[in-house]
Amino acid sequence: MGGVNRTNAATEGAGANLLALRSHNTALVLDLLRTAGEEGISRLELAERTGLTPQAVSKITARLRADGLAAEAGRRASTGGKPRTVLRLVPDAGHAVGVHLDRDELRAALVDLTGTVVAERRAPLDLGAGAGAVVEGVAREVAGLLGVAAGPAVDREVPSESPAGADRAGVRADAGEAAAGSVADAVLGVGVALPGPLDHARGVLHRVTGFPEWDGFPLRDALARRLGMPVVVDKDTNAAALGLAVGEEAGPGVGSFAYLHLGTGLGAGLVIGGGVHRGARTGAGEFGHQVVQLDGPPCTCGGRGCIEALCLAAVAGGDLDEAARVLGAGAANLVGLLDIDLVLLGGRTIAAAPDTFVRGVRTVLDARARREGTPAVPVRVAPGGERGVAEGAAQLLLAPLFGRAEA
Repeated sequence: MGGVNRTNAATEGAGANLLALRSHNTALVLDLLRTAGEEGISRLELAERTGLTPQAVSKITARLRADGLAAEAGRRASTGGKPRTVLRLVPDAGHAVGVHLDRDELRAALVDLTGTVVAERRAPLDLGAGAGAVVEGVAREVAGLLGVAAGPAVDREVPSESPAGADRAGVRADAGEAAAGSVADAVLGVGVALPGPLDHARGVLHRVTGFPEWDGFPLRDALARRLGMPVVVDKDTNAAALGLAVGEEAGPGVGSFAYLHLGTGLGAGLVIGGGVHRGARTGAGEFGHQVVQLDGPPCTCGGRGCIEALCLAAVAGGDLDEAARVLGAGAANLVGLLDIDLVLLGGRTIAAAPDTFVRGVRTVLDARARREGTPAVPVRVAPGGERGVAEGAAQLLLAPLFGRAEA
């Protein structure tokens, strides 16, 4: 079956409606519906918590219901008068795809509006195989998630803010896959997370550690042309940190934390004052390349004595206690510089021995706290496991919808 033009479906479906709803007031209402969960929230509560007038809330919720994004969740007794109608978010009214490009594998997750994973895929990947192979690998896995077959590559301009679901040339639907097609029509786009450094604002890669041949490649635009839908690109650590911040996984009252990711490389995602800190050139968080041993072993970044090189060497040698101690030294540097509330650990190496790494990092941070006479900063494993980066990558598309773009 040839390529299917979904332009009409996009203009009528939830995907386009979601993108059209990016207004401040609507985002406030949507975020409260999201956090209210299945129990829902009344219009009066929405007005009280947003500061909007009851009339404005009624207008917004009427549109959300008409678009299938909100639905009644029953009635709740009030202190006076008739019971209040309670509204809830409809999770499957929209979806986003998150893709984690690691140096040796690709993970992809399809999530609904609440961030819940409804499908996922995993495949081997060689990040050094060249742009064409990597782009095709992403297209294949995204098509697999949406239940359609990947067609031939096309080179077609797609604006970064084009309606979700618009004319997905290069992706064709099989007969009998109407349900999968409806999911595809409600997809806002694809978030892609991979090792840095990179330019998040333009979606252009720099000299990815260990793969300098990527320098200057416009990954966002290349994938948008291939997939026919909006694409956002960010560092793997930033994406994971965003997912943790939006889901409030760090816990109540935690406004600043560091997410340390140890897998095939080592990096950090920084959440400061409730928002992801990317820096003036979107290069913050290159945690693994702080030098802690002058004239130490060479690192793939071109330097010597980097925490990443020392940590990965210890892991390769089977000395996880030493790897945890080195990671703890880096975490202590961050705590001293940024005065953060919490350290979260993630990545496949952490997942393989979580107790060892939590204990090792905590030992270093506790010793620092005793020297300074300050409370110790807590350390724990980040929720989400190995798919946390892919889930966070999907939030690159979802978070703006709920007014959490800088979360």
